[in-house]
Amino acid sequence: MLDIVIESRKASIAPGMEVNRILPFRMRRMVGPFIFMDHAGPVKAPTSSTTNLDVLPHPHIGLSTVSYLFGGEVTHRDSLGVEQVIKPGEVNWMTAGKGISHSERFEDPAMLAGGKLEMIQTWVALPEKDEEADPSFSNYKIEALPVFTDTGVWMRLIAGNAYGMTSKVKTSSSMFYLHVVLNKGARFGLPMDHSERGVYIAKGSVEVNGIIYNEGKLLVFTKKTDPIIIAREDTTIMLLGGEPLGDRYIWWNFVSSRKERIEQAKEDWKQGRIILPPNDNKEYIPLPEDKSGPAPEVLS
Repeated sequence: MLDIVIESRKASIAPGMEVNRILPFRMRRMVGPFIFMDHAGPVKAPTSSTTNLDVLPHPHIGLSTVSYLFGGEVTHRDSLGVEQVIKPGEVNWMTAGKGISHSERFEDPAMLAGGKLEMIQTWVALPEKDEEADPSFSNYKIEALPVFTDTGVWMRLIAGNAYGMTSKVKTSSSMFYLHVVLNKGARFGLPMDHSERGVYIAKGSVEVNGIIYNEGKLLVFTKKTDPIIIAREDTTIMLLGGEPLGDRYIWWNFVSSRKERIEQAKEDWKQGRIILPPNDNKEYIPLPEDKSGPAPEVLS
């Protein structure tokens, strides 16, 4: 029934900004097209240090970044000239394609000092035919995302299709991504029309087949099983998955089906061929020093 249980690990994405990293994991690299997942917050920082938490301009290729907030707000700026403040319940969907850079700034010190910022960011790998597409960005308001309620259950479909609902968020492959809130004692089943399915416990705890799992864990289920998830307390979970896309290489912020394309992206960032956001171009994250020598890691 359960393929694997992944325990989140601590990772630093900026000085003073530590997140729980869920994907990729050495024994289970992807769930459907999802190749990366971070859970940040709730963040509480002294007002004097809030600028240190900003994620400076950095590049991506071959993927879509998906940002979703439980609380607070984040200002996105990218090399297309887009500037967008994302608020809770909205979706920022940025497709890197052949190359884009962006920053994420936390520009409300009171929000951070009050511990209001909490967000999930995932990366969705692109099908091979779309890896070199032109970059794009879309912000989707709450009204574009279907909501379903039942006794003890509330859910919002962020992207894809599940439970008879379809999101207006434009995707490139078969997938689903949901924000689900369960009251204590609620029973919940997974969508059956996708071959790979994961449940990330953002808050609270659940019981599956008599075993209790606490927050910070990603439960990945085997195909065609129909598990019953029971909330042991008021619980927030994120459901994600879809159809696999095949092997992918990943190095830093770059994803591709071709090893040589990763090497090209490294050089493109070093040489400035991936431009900076025009309204946030005074600083950036340099290419990490690669002391390991070997080629990028392949994920499947």
